[in-house]
Amino acid sequence: MSDHFSGPRAIAGPACDICDFYAFSSPERVGNLVLVLDVVPNADPATFFSDAIVYRFRIRPVTVAGKDTGFAPGEEEVTFDCTFGHVHSHGGDTVVQEGTCSTASGERISFVVDDAHGARGNGVRVFAGHRSDPFFIDFAGLNETMKLGRLVFTNPGTLTGPGANVLSIVVEIDCATALPSGIGPLFAAVGETVARGPLAIRLERVGRPEVKNLLLNPRAHDLVNRTVELRDLYNLEDSFHVGPDYRDAYRARVSSNLTYFDTLDGKTDWPLDAQGLHPLTNLILADYLVVDISKPYAEDSFLEIERSMLDGRLHTSSGGRSLNDDAMDALYTLYVNAGRGPRISDHLDQATVRASRAFPYLAPPNAQREIPKSAAGAAAAKQDNKNSYVVHTDGGGHVHLPFGRNHS
Repeated sequence: MSDHFSGPRAIAGPACDICDFYAFSSPERVGNLVLVLDVVPNADPATFFSDAIVYRFRIRPVTVAGKDTGFAPGEEEVTFDCTFGHVHSHGGDTVVQEGTCSTASGERISFVVDDAHGARGNGVRVFAGHRSDPFFIDFAGLNETMKLGRLVFTNPGTLTGPGANVLSIVVEIDCATALPSGIGPLFAAVGETVARGPLAIRLERVGRPEVKNLLLNPRAHDLVNRTVELRDLYNLEDSFHVGPDYRDAYRARVSSNLTYFDTLDGKTDWPLDAQGLHPLTNLILADYLVVDISKPYAEDSFLEIERSMLDGRLHTSSGGRSLNDDAMDALYTLYVNAGRGPRISDHLDQATVRASRAFPYLAPPNAQREIPKSAAGAAAAKQDNKNSYVVHTDGGGHVHLPFGRNHS
């Protein structure tokens, strides 16, 4: 799934596992940027945010450098950090968790988890809580397609994990008020989970969907470093400055899987470049969402800015990635036929519940029930009874959320 269970560390510590990241121009308020970070796959009502993690949004101004060189992020960076306290009892069986969003201007906005109204600061609005998972994919159809080497999606598709919930953080930014003067309107955005404390180790990062699970995880076509699990190494990298140590390994893995995707319709739409790499490799490794808040919101604008750049034309929508956007169809079409053929679809049009066009945008959580898990999800769940990361009391009225135990 998009970024669920995306590596050994994420499987071992679901509290740091980023499920998805979204960045889009607000459909409610022109000039506002909405950032959404979903964490903890298959969250249940007793699951809360870890007090050992910083949930971070990073944005930088970016320019379109050109078809051959891609995007050029600026050095000026703005961050929004969300942190959470212990879960505590609030009379009877009710438990409460509070959080704080530290904004780019240094303001600290306090909020209560699961308060649908969220909280407001100077040009910033924040929500955190349980929500319906907005991601949708036919994982079985994708798995069969990859195994057989040809497109075998069925119509209709089968939604993986229907009824799943996640923990969501939504930060909506009035860019004219809350960001430094003069930056934008084109932004590169990424979401991260970072260890809280003096040693701020990056645990997970997400820009575009399905980079780690779709392009870095499969190893069969990688002739350079087939035996190496790259996703945890990739998570440690800065999205805006991938270091030289493993860069060639990432390139080889991503290029090999992109090349395989290009074969699925029986023809070549992406001839390899002079170095033997797939032409999209460096664009994919510039792993952030690109959104233009000066353009109108469009629900289906994922990859529109990237594809416009590749075609040498100006983009017309806000780009980024909205909650209801069929991102998987957009990725399949780009990877398989470069947008020069019919749209490649898994024949799924929405998640369990569609997101709304009003803050906090994500749909309320689904009724709790047993949710079918993917193979990775099932493996992660095996340890829940032994090493549960859900709430438990310490006998003194406080409820703690262990982090870092082995959930593999």
